[in-house]
Amino acid sequence: MRRRSTSRVVMLAAASAAAIGLASNVSAEVQAPPEGGIFRISLAVQAGLDNLDPALAFTPPAWALLDTTCVRLMSYPDRRPPAGLRLIPEAAAAPPRISKDLKTFTFEVRRGFRFSDGRPVQASAFARAINRTLAPSMKSPGALFTRSIVGADEVLAGRRASVRGVVASGSTLVVRLARPSPEFPAVTALPFFCAVPPNLPLDPEGIGVMPSAGPYQVTEYRPGERVVIRRNRFYGGTRPHHVDGFDVDLRAPSPAEMVRRIQRGEADWGHNLAPVFLDPALGLVSTYGINRSRFFLKPGLSLRMLALNSSRPLFRSNPQLRRAVNFALDRKALQDIGGGALAGRLTDQYIPPIVPGFEDASVYPLEQADLGRARELSRDRLRDAKAVFYASDFPFPLAVAQLVKRQLAEIGLTVEIRPVPVHIASAAYLDTLARPGEPWDIALVVWSPNTPDPQAYMNLLLDTQHLGGTNLASFSSTSYDRAMRSAARTPQARDRRRAYGELDARIAREAAPLVALSVLSEPTFVSERVGCMVLRPALDLTSVCLTQGS
Repeated sequence: MRRRSTSRVVMLAAASAAAIGLASNVSAEVQAPPEGGIFRISLAVQAGLDNLDPALAFTPPAWALLDTTCVRLMSYPDRRPPAGLRLIPEAAAAPPRISKDLKTFTFEVRRGFRFSDGRPVQASAFARAINRTLAPSMKSPGALFTRSIVGADEVLAGRRASVRGVVASGSTLVVRLARPSPEFPAVTALPFFCAVPPNLPLDPEGIGVMPSAGPYQVTEYRPGERVVIRRNRFYGGTRPHHVDGFDVDLRAPSPAEMVRRIQRGEADWGHNLAPVFLDPALGLVSTYGINRSRFFLKPGLSLRMLALNSSRPLFRSNPQLRRAVNFALDRKALQDIGGGALAGRLTDQYIPPIVPGFEDASVYPLEQADLGRARELSRDRLRDAKAVFYASDFPFPLAVAQLVKRQLAEIGLTVEIRPVPVHIASAAYLDTLARPGEPWDIALVVWSPNTPDPQAYMNLLLDTQHLGGTNLASFSSTSYDRAMRSAARTPQARDRRRAYGELDARIAREAAPLVALSVLSEPTFVSERVGCMVLRPALDLTSVCLTQGS
């Protein structure tokens, strides 16, 4: 991710040329991945498989399964980060043509993709996917990403059946937006926009079994019981896929039992939250180690942070105090009460390390507080020296709040903790924080955006156009707005990554509207017969294989 010098590139080229003579010998020894077999998945009732209709699915287990059946205009390659988090065309023949005002996107759908019933995939398949998210009867969470399309309000209100801003003609799809949205190509990689048959009906309960254009297709779905997924014999793409299909059991009575089934070899994989896999009673770390063969912990995409409310008197126009808070907090101590190093990686920046655009800038101390610097910055900036801390009413968030209270007392700031009776990661909690006039100054938040793009960690969290929404800190800066929007519009990927890397460090260092604490770990536990593992950072189900003789 760092720029390389010209001499370094030349050296690498020379080394590659010298290795050509060995290539034929080495390749002859590389064995092709084993083919065939049924990959078994166990999901607990509480795991959250909400739906298998692309317009309605909105949980990690559902998206993991849909990734095996979907074809999208743009997608992410089946490779490890950072390459696996760089957007590429899938059904699109190339990246879209974008108008100068960043409002019109023209995609050309390439030939070769077919649905599992043999029908070709054309632009109308993606137009139908978009219109289904806007249909009022569907109540699709995907409408969050399509309501900015020209005419979306008319469809949402029930006055039209299709949105005016989407035109499909043969292989050409044109999407017109009401406002500039440089992030729109990344939005098309979400499962909401999987190609669906142009005549797929609306159903508020969801349609779980339908023709799909990805490597696999759902052949049976019984909610609360099982999902059966098998190969799409008409698949025309290039994604690696090796197993014959997936059998998904949705009836594990508890998350712990799901893990035990994988331990016993009765299942090959299952999804759940990190604390389940890190439970000492299950003994995964002591039995299998970490990142060896079966149990893996990789830096993920979720950022644990404190939002500092710039709409309130304490932090409004007070970057010195916001920086002081960043220096006063002992991030390691805060991490230790929530699982320690296994739970995540300490950070002082907003873009996670695996996301394109991250550059390690060492803005604040990670291992301990710098109280001297914190007291210097907070001098004459404490105002009434009182802060209200919102945290969800669960043991870990409240423990974090108590420790933050003690640490900020060292710089003379008195913290009042107000528990919020909802789960820390729930939409209800975030809605509470975004409510105008809600009297909080500091809030503990886990931010898990839907796209692994620096724009999702910078623009969505800090741009003024997202005030009252994802800009939870109510941060407002004309100059930083310009810089973030300029970074989002930068056409060249390398320049865009560089712009975001510099901006991430500068905003954290100078404006400090947030306190980044840690990037949460993504756990993966598999049976001993699972091979061809690609962690992006979660397990890429599409590319898995099963070892021979299993």
